[in-house]
Amino acid sequence: MKMGTMIHGVGEKMSDWRHPELPSDASVSLKFYIEQAQKAEEGKFDFVFIADALHINEHSNPHYLNRFEPLTILSALAAVTSHIGLVGTLSTTYSEPFSAARQFASLDMISGGRAGWNVVTSGLEKTALNFSQEVKDHPDHAARYRKASEYIDVMQGLWKSWEDDAFIRDKETGIFMYKEKMHELNHAGEFFSVKGPLNIGRSRQGEPVIFQAGSSADGKDLAAKKADTVFAIIPSITKAQNYYHDLKQRVEQYGRNPEDVFVMQGISPIIGKTDKEAEAKYQELARLVEIDQALAFLSRLFEFHDFSTYPLDELFPDVGDLGKNSFRSDTDRIKQEAIEESLTLREVALREATPRPLFMGTPEKVADLMEEWFESRATDGFIIIANLPSYLGDFIDAVVPILQERGLFRKNYEANTLRENLGLRIPRHCSMTEISR
Repeated sequence: MKMGTMIHGVGEKMSDWRHPELPSDASVSLKFYIEQAQKAEEGKFDFVFIADALHINEHSNPHYLNRFEPLTILSALAAVTSHIGLVGTLSTTYSEPFSAARQFASLDMISGGRAGWNVVTSGLEKTALNFSQEVKDHPDHAARYRKASEYIDVMQGLWKSWEDDAFIRDKETGIFMYKEKMHELNHAGEFFSVKGPLNIGRSRQGEPVIFQAGSSADGKDLAAKKADTVFAIIPSITKAQNYYHDLKQRVEQYGRNPEDVFVMQGISPIIGKTDKEAEAKYQELARLVEIDQALAFLSRLFEFHDFSTYPLDELFPDVGDLGKNSFRSDTDRIKQEAIEESLTLREVALREATPRPLFMGTPEKVADLMEEWFESRATDGFIIIANLPSYLGDFIDAVVPILQERGLFRKNYEANTLRENLGLRIPRHCSMTEISR
């Protein structure tokens, strides 16, 4: 199975930062990120993953308020690691593909071929206000995904500006590069016009690996067309199997080999010597969350809607289509669960702020669950989202050896590049027309 971890600084949830174990400046601590990345490499993980977003307000998760820009911190981590992949998030709605292609190609070169790009479209409408636009200018859901598809085409075209052997650097003859091995892109599309070529060559893995979290229909279609690895967080094995089957079918419909696209489930394992000890660890985190923080966490998903105006212990309010143009898959799920289970606003907020992990218990129990999900084709691997540094350490020290002994996970790296460790081919140089197909 494939394995990665998300480095989340002071925590994925609103109150994780209050835990005594977690440095309160973890989101801007180079030392913290280095320790997490090196621990993940010790565990032979395929990659570390840095999430990102471009809009905050005073109610945002503490980690979102003050954190590193992904490509900057990943470049620093490249210098202190040697095998693990380095995956960073960048928005296709609020950036330009030429600059982004250059940044990721640079990270790929710096790291010796270990870069990955997590494609996001930026769901929050007020992000527009940070990019010299108005809220009304924020593209709708469908337009954002059309733009993302074209953006990836341009990125991949630019990454093929140079053939692998273009730079001969022959001092005797004075030939630095073969001109015929340089290729202009000359792309003109609905959203972008980019001439090229890119002013940096190809790395040892050819080009960065494409990651994407596709949950909506548009998101799954984009993932099926363009992604190498698809990130999902699905709370039940049956729903995960359905998602896996659906995604692989879409991949095949787009003329790709389903075995070349990996589905990876995000999980937040809590490990204890006993189930009771693991439960105590969860309760310790859950007790840190106050209801106003839970409402703030919920608010972000629904375009920062003010839930404090509703009665806490009455049924979750009917908010209509709110959320359809932001985090649609999450908000659709929340609305559906609230109706099906007759949940109050308080119950929904606390559930979203401190969800009970499915992968919780003894190392053997967690390893058994992971094996079941993997063998039943609910996933090709896992992205570990550790609430605390010790949780990642517990998983690597106690669960990974069990998976290794069962032949489910590597004991040593097979190669030095992300693409090779994931078992992905190195893309050949080809024309823009071929890429678009």
